[in-house]
Amino acid sequence: MARELLSQVVQDPGRGFTRHPAPSVRHPGLVLALDAHADDHIRARMYGPAAPPSATEHALRLNVKPAAVTAAAAHLRALWKRELVDFQPVDEGGIPVGGRPHFPYATCPDLTAEPREELRGILDELARQGSHLLYGELLGDGGRGTRRFGEILTGALSREEPLRIRVDSDLFLPWPMLALPEDTANGPGGPGSDTFRRFLGYRHQIEQTGGHHPHFPVPADHARLPPSSPVVSLNHDKSIDPEGVTRAAEVASALATGTVRVERVLCDELLRALRSGGLDEQLMYFWCHGHFRPVADDRTPLFVLRLSDGKDIDVPAVLAGRGPTEPLLPQRPLVFLNAGYAGLPATAEPAHLGGALIEAGAGGVLAPQIEMPQLFAAEYAHAYITRYLGGRETAGEIVHGLARHFADAWSNPLGFAYALQCGMDNRLERVTA
Repeated sequence: MARELLSQVVQDPGRGFTRHPAPSVRHPGLVLALDAHADDHIRARMYGPAAPPSATEHALRLNVKPAAVTAAAAHLRALWKRELVDFQPVDEGGIPVGGRPHFPYATCPDLTAEPREELRGILDELARQGSHLLYGELLGDGGRGTRRFGEILTGALSREEPLRIRVDSDLFLPWPMLALPEDTANGPGGPGSDTFRRFLGYRHQIEQTGGHHPHFPVPADHARLPPSSPVVSLNHDKSIDPEGVTRAAEVASALATGTVRVERVLCDELLRALRSGGLDEQLMYFWCHGHFRPVADDRTPLFVLRLSDGKDIDVPAVLAGRGPTEPLLPQRPLVFLNAGYAGLPATAEPAHLGGALIEAGAGGVLAPQIEMPQLFAAEYAHAYITRYLGGRETAGEIVHGLARHFADAWSNPLGFAYALQCGMDNRLERVTA
């Protein structure tokens, strides 16, 4: 006699085919891990397909103090500001040269009309100092193991084909602004082209973890279908560029094309959205100022953002609404902090806010490492956002492509000053029929 058997589903890996599949992760071609041990030394490890075969990962102890490397990185950022952004052409008597802007490299994004030898001299110095940070400060202890490690790293970095590189470290160095030694990168091209090829940001896709890692893949219980139209936000300070001399208005228009755009100008609006539990944005763009707020006991200054109301948006404010399980940013958006800052302190850690956003659920954070001229910042933002909203390229591909574009077409190295904290494989997801 037939009878119905009782059954119970104890495991449903497919979730009934009703859940959006988690995005996949591609392993980088090269991973460089730098683990800071107190203020004593750094443990360096290197592995990946681009590294030579080895029974174990390539690893050694670097007898360099992490604080010294951090200070050298701050010096390099300040050098870019002083020697490039703030450069003033003067004659032999120190008198400003007539017929040129006081700050030519900050007031015109296209540098192809600037004097060839002058620009080449600036680029050579930036590359020289970027190379010194990598080979003099970080890998400069002179030991035999260090020399061999440096040779292996240089062999990978000097390849002609672009690599996908992850730097996994809580030492957030401006890696795209670092450079290879002078004799490792030669090639044809226009003014400064040989020098451009020395910068790591020109040669490779680079992401840095800053010691933070996105929750990836998204747990199935939190996975959501992307909205039918991408949800993006414009978080800005309306006092920036009131005369409209930059492309900021075009950036705002691009953000509103084919999307659902949310606009915020107040700190409280942003914090309420973060704590609402329903923030479904896939791209968050910030056009504002950044500041370093002093803290007690001479500790690391705190990096904060300010919108139109001038209130500080800092790490505690971002993380205060984070729950034990639900991410504040469930769609894992790319966050573009197009916020420059002045007077980088030697002990400053500009990546801390980006790390807080990643802890809150962001898939990646893109931000400049120096006080960026407004004209270039808006040009970069317009190019980046239009390409990212296309949904065809990853965040890392666009950062690398724009670094090369502005260097090759405009002889401008400022694209190397934008650094990606995680998110190299982030791409805008769209619902397809």
